[in-house]
Amino acid sequence: MTEKLRLDKWLWQARFFKTRTLAAKVVTGGHVRVNAQKVSKPAAYVAIGDVLTFPQGCVIRVVEIQALGERRGPAPEAQMLYADLTPKQEKDTSKPKTTGQGRPTKKDRRAFDLIRAQDLE
Repeated sequence: MTEKLRLDKWLWQARFFKTRTLAAKVVTGGHVRVNAQKVSKPAAYVAIGDVLTFPQGCVIRVVEIQALGERRGPAPEAQMLYADLTPKQEKDTSKPKTTGQGRPTKKDRRAFDLIRAQDLE
């Protein structure tokens, strides 16, 4: 008999989600695929060799399960549970960038106030 583990529990043990409840919400929302099949139940079982596809932040993660954990251990131990197959994504250059000047100085704020006062007149 092959070993199996609940999907939400494995995602939590592998440290993809901070809590098991968050992992269950992503699965229940229909955002997780196991071997290219949509899964909507957190109680679905996964085994070694299964490929999971799920969103994590702004990235779609693709991982292959290499081991089933006994506990939720430290990050280096959790990274041994899977092989990351996520394709490398190019940086999105369409986002606006800040000039890196930080907060306006008091002198800048006074200048802004003068401009606003002139606009109101």
